[in-house]
Amino acid sequence: MPAAPVRLTARALLLDMDGTLVDSDAVVERCWRRWAAVHGLDPAAVLAVAHGRQGHATMAELLPGRPAEENLADNRRMLAAERADTDGVVPVPGAPAFLTALAGLPHALVTSADEPLARVRMAAAGLPMPGVLVTAESVGASKPDPEGFLKGAAALGFPPADCLAFEDSGAGIAAARAAGLRVVGIGPRAAAHRPDAHADTLEAVTVTTEPDGTVTVTIR
Repeated sequence: MPAAPVRLTARALLLDMDGTLVDSDAVVERCWRRWAAVHGLDPAAVLAVAHGRQGHATMAELLPGRPAEENLADNRRMLAAERADTDGVVPVPGAPAFLTALAGLPHALVTSADEPLARVRMAAAGLPMPGVLVTAESVGASKPDPEGFLKGAAALGFPPADCLAFEDSGAGIAAARAAGLRVVGIGPRAAAHRPDAHADTLEAVTVTTEPDGTVTVTIR
């Protein structure tokens, strides 16, 4: 028997990008596999922690004791490589209709990508860019730190408890929870991290608005 739909209400939505709106896994894997090879690391172990974080934060975890300046320099090179590589970047199924449904509603992008990369990937996937962006340049700490989500909620003018996050990664779900948000997990990576609700893709998510502006998100 199919599970009953889950309904969550909110005043604003905070959206991760990679893995949530944009399927960029092909690029992410190519870039991190190259980096892993240079440093003699197991690519699978690297990819297990790379999703959802800023690159330098991943490097710091994988190479403890390495000078931060080296991680930041590597991160700049990786961002440049990612901006230049859009092969295989596509929307997560359902993302175009989902973002269309959010037009005129309070929502923000909260991503570990920097703004140039976010704009490249959203354009490559053919998705409209939300008017409010919280990118790597906006924060002093990467997910799983909650700073990005707290700034996104503040930019939209709502307390975190009135916002709903959409995330695909363990780091992102942890960041949203630490910020006091409920979380809709999108895709296979999210399921293991016990989000408040889970959808395989955004095709399973519908958005409706009440007369008072409350947003109802239904996950089938």
